[in-house]
Amino acid sequence: MKNVAGWILAVFLALVFVLAGGIKLIGAPAMVQEFAQIGFGQCFRFVTGILEVAGAIGLLIPRFRFWAVPGLARVTAVLMTLALVVGWLRRPLKEKT
Repeated sequence: MKNVAGWILAVFLALVFVLAGGIKLIGAPAMVQEFAQIGFGQCFRFVTGILEVAGAIGLLIPRFRFWAVPGLARVTAVLMTLALVVGWLRRPLKEKT
């Protein structure tokens, strides 16, 4: 049962990361705009997309799964951190009265 659950979760995560990386690689307008706002340029969008798709493939290959998991976690952590920084920098400021 544990093995089946592991495979189901691995396939689900692989699909999610293929979709997330794929929309970055094909240049979806929302992704282009998001990476422009972050300020790292479009090269970072391609690198992130490639890492996500490669990690997704790695999740499905038992020999590489051990290394794919922390790689995907790092990519996700970096993107989450950047999103939080953008949100903090763009927060509405209260006017002094």
